[in-house]
Amino acid sequence: MLATVPSATLVGAEGRAVQVEVQVSNGLPGFRVVGLPDASCREARDRARAAIISSGLRWPQRRVTVNLAPSALRKAGSVLDLAIAVGTLAADGQLPVDAVAGRAYIGELGLDGSLRRAPGTLPLVACLERTEVVVPAACAAEAALVRGHRVRPFRSLAELVAVLRGAQAWPAPPGPAGSRPAPAGPDLADVRGQAVGRRALEVCAAGAHHLLMVGAAGAGKTMLATRLPGVLPELTEEAALEVAKVRSASGFDIGHEGLDRHPPFRSPHHSATTVALVGGGGARLRPGEASNAHHGVLFLDELAEFAPAALDSLRQPLEEGRVVVSRASATVVFPARFVLVAAMNGCRCGSDGAPGSCRCSDRHRAGYARRVPGPLLDRFDMTVRIGRPAVGDLLGAPGAPAPEPSAAVARRVLLAREAATARGVRANGELPGAALERWAPLSRAARQALAARLASGRLTARGLVRCWRVALTVADLEGHEGELAAEHVLTALALRSEVLGPGLDGAGGGEP
Repeated sequence: MLATVPSATLVGAEGRAVQVEVQVSNGLPGFRVVGLPDASCREARDRARAAIISSGLRWPQRRVTVNLAPSALRKAGSVLDLAIAVGTLAADGQLPVDAVAGRAYIGELGLDGSLRRAPGTLPLVACLERTEVVVPAACAAEAALVRGHRVRPFRSLAELVAVLRGAQAWPAPPGPAGSRPAPAGPDLADVRGQAVGRRALEVCAAGAHHLLMVGAAGAGKTMLATRLPGVLPELTEEAALEVAKVRSASGFDIGHEGLDRHPPFRSPHHSATTVALVGGGGARLRPGEASNAHHGVLFLDELAEFAPAALDSLRQPLEEGRVVVSRASATVVFPARFVLVAAMNGCRCGSDGAPGSCRCSDRHRAGYARRVPGPLLDRFDMTVRIGRPAVGDLLGAPGAPAPEPSAAVARRVLLAREAATARGVRANGELPGAALERWAPLSRAARQALAARLASGRLTARGLVRCWRVALTVADLEGHEGELAAEHVLTALALRSEVLGPGLDGAGGGEP
């Protein structure tokens, strides 16, 4: 007898529908899986057999052939366990074929017959054409994030078999998930002084511009970066679902508190490899930190300590908003549209690298700066020097105004984002260069300031577009409309200062 059970497999961060065809025929007892299964998928034979026997059911003493269609698609993981077990029971006549049809089955089997969650439940359910899907109870909330599907949660194979045989009623699907409440994160009111750093952080949040902060150890670079999520606006439902799919494919347990609409903030250690940053791996290609930061922030602390090859791998996602991982078995595209925020010391000794503040030689300072690839530096929209805060700022001068909290900055950021939305983009950092003349025409003085910087060779063509976008964001934060004034462009150039010595295009310092 032949039974066909719908299921799905994970390819990168996307699900692909799979038809599990099971035939039980006369012949020597055996079990074979065909259709390009990997090692973990072939092991489903032993898991399914043990789970069926542990559930008080009979393992067929005949020849069992399982085909995973389409055969040209490589299948990986244990997510097909449940579909293989259900198809085997139906093909052996222990379950009515009609009762099995009409729904999809996703989940890993334990040897005791329990159903366990498998990575990627959200994208797996999203790719299914069937509107009813059976999943482990542990990932029912995650599966319910996909609208339009009826989720049937089960804890064990025995419980599912009893329902398919009509001995028990179908369990009620989980209720619709709401939005996760905002977490209480660090506030910008904790930052004393650092007027330049706070301004750069606000522009970064408002326009989704990439930011590099260079300064002495303990100046407050990491403190500023970790407060960036508190001023970012919430994600739309569509964007939040994209983020949830990537996190689900990465193995994170999501969905228990509803759809998380807060932009992700990822901060990998500087020992992270190229695969850890951009994704890849073995048979099952997994998303990297760049994809887990999709629609959020990727913070690289101690930037100069990262391997240069790992930093070079970020060039493509910074330009295209995606990562293309090609292997002999498959080519996978991961979404990776993030804001890159980085922090580093000016020298290995921990100083800001400025003359007089560093005890290292010029040769050592230059060598440390060269650890960051030049093409990557050119992709930062803003590069600012973070100095040590003044003593009065740290101790609090009598009568001094309190630092501005994150809530006040977030309101200005939201207004700037709304202005960008009216231009058809999520933020000004995504505005195409060809659209700048339309949405941000330059005044004569502003054009002359940019022309002087280009003529000096300290600003590249890519840097011109990025400075132009930053100037537009500065104007949006001030509520300015019409052509960009010279002060907007000069502020953008000041926020692109030359903080690592000659060779980095920028404004050469100054107060923004």
